Amino acid sequence: MRFSINIPNFGDFADPRAVATTAAAAEQAGWDALFVWDHVVHDKRERRGQPFGDPWMLLTAAALATSRLRLGTLVTPVPGRRPEHLARQVATLDFLSGGRVVFGAGLGGPIADEFGSFGEPTDPVVLAERLDEGLDLLRRYWSGEQVNHRGRHYRVEDVTLLPAPVQRPRPPVWLAGIWPNRRPFRRAARWDGVVPLFKTAGHGRIPHLDEVRELVGYVREHRADQPDTPFEIVLGGATPGGAAEAGELIAPLAGAGATWWDERQVQTSEDVHRLTPVLRRIDQGPPSW
Repeated sequence: MRFSINIPNFGDFADPRAVATTAAAAEQAGWDALFVWDHVVHDKRERRGQPFGDPWMLLTAAALATSRLRLGTLVTPVPGRRPEHLARQVATLDFLSGGRVVFGAGLGGPIADEFGSFGEPTDPVVLAERLDEGLDLLRRYWSGEQVNHRGRHYRVEDVTLLPAPVQRPRPPVWLAGIWPNRRPFRRAARWDGVVPLFKTAGHGRIPHLDEVRELVGYVREHRADQPDTPFEIVLGGATPGGAAEAGELIAPLAGAGATWWDERQVQTSEDVHRLTPVLRRIDQGPPSW
C-alpha cells in the first residue's frame, strides 16, 4: 500500500508557496503522493470569502519543490473543463515533474455551485456524457497523434497536441464516484483506478470495511477481462498520528483490496484548509504495520 496527502485548493492552500512547503514536507516524511482538490467555488455558502488557487499552478509549485512525490488532482471535474486545455496542463506538469502525474477525474460538484454559477449545464446525465467524451478526448490527445472528433458535446478538427506526456501511453487516470452508486464504478473499471467516497462516511471519515469489500468485488467483476492489468483502489480518511495506531485502522482495508491510503482532514473541520495541522500530520509519517 502507498500513502498520499490530500489538501484543498482554498484557504491556506490557495498559496502556491504553502503547497510547495506541504509537498516538500510530505516527500521528506516518506509519503508517496500529494493530491489537490480542483474547485472554483466549492460550496459558496461555506467558502464565501476564502481564496482559491488554480490546482495546476499549485501542483507546479509542488513539482518544483520535490523530486520523487507523485502529484495530481482529486478530482478534476472534466465536464467543466475544456479537454484540450486539460490535456496541455497535464502533459506540461508531467514533463516538468519527470513523469509523476496522476490524473484524478470525476463528474464534479457541488453541481449547482460549480456548474450552475457559470451558466453551465447542471443535468447529471449531460455532465456524465461530457465526462465520458472528455476522457476519451484526453486519451487521444495524450497519444501525440492527430485527433479528429465529432461528438455530442465536442468537435475537433486536425489537432495534434505536442509534446505528449512523459508517461506512456498516458498518465494514470483514476475515476471518482460515490458508493453505492454503480455507474461511476463501471466507468472507473475501464481506466486505472477508483477513488470512492461513501454515502455512509463523509470526506475524512474512514469507510466501513464491509462496504469496501463490496466495492472492490464490484470493480473486479467489471475488470474480469483484464485481470493482470494494475488497478488502484484509493481509500481515504483521517487517521491518528501514531504510525502503528493508524496502521491498525488501515490494515483491514488493505486486506480488502485497497492499494492507496489518502490521508485527509475531516471536511467539516477548519483544519481541512489550514497549513499547520496538515504539516503536523505529515511530519508524524504515514501509517505502518
